[in-house]
Amino acid sequence: MTPTHDRDERTPRRKGRIVLAPEAAGRLPGGPPRTEDQKLLRRTERPAFLDSDPWRALRILAEFVEGFDALAAIGPAVTVFGSARTAEGEPTYELARAIGRGLARAGFAVITGGGPGVMEAANRGCREGGGLSIGLNIELPHEQRLNPYVDLGIEFRYFFARKTMFVKYADAFVILPGGFGTLDELFEALTLIQTHRIRHFPVVLVGRSYWAGLLDWLRETLLAAGAISPGDLDLYVVVDDAEAAVRAVVDGVAAARAEAAGS
Repeated sequence: MTPTHDRDERTPRRKGRIVLAPEAAGRLPGGPPRTEDQKLLRRTERPAFLDSDPWRALRILAEFVEGFDALAAIGPAVTVFGSARTAEGEPTYELARAIGRGLARAGFAVITGGGPGVMEAANRGCREGGGLSIGLNIELPHEQRLNPYVDLGIEFRYFFARKTMFVKYADAFVILPGGFGTLDELFEALTLIQTHRIRHFPVVLVGRSYWAGLLDWLRETLLAAGAISPGDLDLYVVVDDAEAAVRAVVDGVAAARAEAAGS
């Protein structure tokens, strides 16, 4: 008979890939851990694990899986950014609507943040142009619902999961006038391209007068200080109208595909 050995009380307790020394168990918040069955079957008003980092990691993973699954087969697409505060009938709203329509007619799906303003206008134009209109909504302290022109919508809790979808499934970015969120997406795209973390795809800024001050600052302050290189100013193009924006996307995507095919 094979002899049995009592467990040494000093032996570290293993939980999967985690090892915990017995003397440390009592120092953990909440006291020594129970057995896994006890923790699973114990009922509480709101299980504490719902607010734990491991459970949060599973929710994050689920967002990536659902996003990848929903968007994997959408085909060529362009992500359009701009202010949620732009009202229907304003020039920028109509401009975004015309861009969405033009992109759809050029064979692109249109991806937006799914909310109101410029996002709604671009989704609306895409639907009018016969394209696939996609909205990636985000949970905010004030409720933001998907606009009524979204054909395929996904709800996200986490900004970084949503950002990944914007970049992964886009062949180009079109940036209309907007606020902090728009600037965030713009500079994230430029940073990823500059650092070669993603392929160089078209980044099209729409509205010369709106972006002039920012672009002057990039050139006169950042470039002058050596914080960026002269070539970094070529990572984007600036246009004023919908036709030019669509043309910049079509030409830029074609050039990027030709470069990829030759490499």
